[in-house]
Amino acid sequence: MKKILLFSFLVSSLIGYSQNNDYSISSYMEKGTLAPNTHYIGEAWLNGLLHADENLEYNITKATFKANSTLDWHKHSSVQVLIIVEGEGYYQERGKDPIVMKLGDVIKCDKETEHWHTSSKENDVTYLAIYSGAQPTTWTEVLSQQYYDSVAQKLKKD
Repeated sequence: MKKILLFSFLVSSLIGYSQNNDYSISSYMEKGTLAPNTHYIGEAWLNGLLHADENLEYNITKATFKANSTLDWHKHSSVQVLIIVEGEGYYQERGKDPIVMKLGDVIKCDKETEHWHTSSKENDVTYLAIYSGAQPTTWTEVLSQQYYDSVAQKLKKD
């Protein structure tokens, strides 16, 4: 009985110290939701951490692409910043050579620049994408499995 009373006392005293629900909190640690397989091949998980609104001009999305996934060519009406927080992937802007992006890299893609970014053949990649929420992403061209495979082969040699 003493243990039950002690436990009840501790729980009731901690209630006053619990987090206030007046804050808008999202969790970076959540996996997110499986994205609809519309503009990529493979498996992608998206966790919208912050969404643009009248007080915030940008979105922050955590994206995780499983190994050997592709993402179609696209562009944004604003600058996009990618911060690689885990794994390894590929990044390419139209007219430039593809590169390997890895943990710690921060990539800035200018507005209206056609590009793609996704996991490498062997590794998952997780990144934070920061971009304006004013206009939706413009999808420009399908990135074929054949092209993705050729990029992987080229980068493996380099």
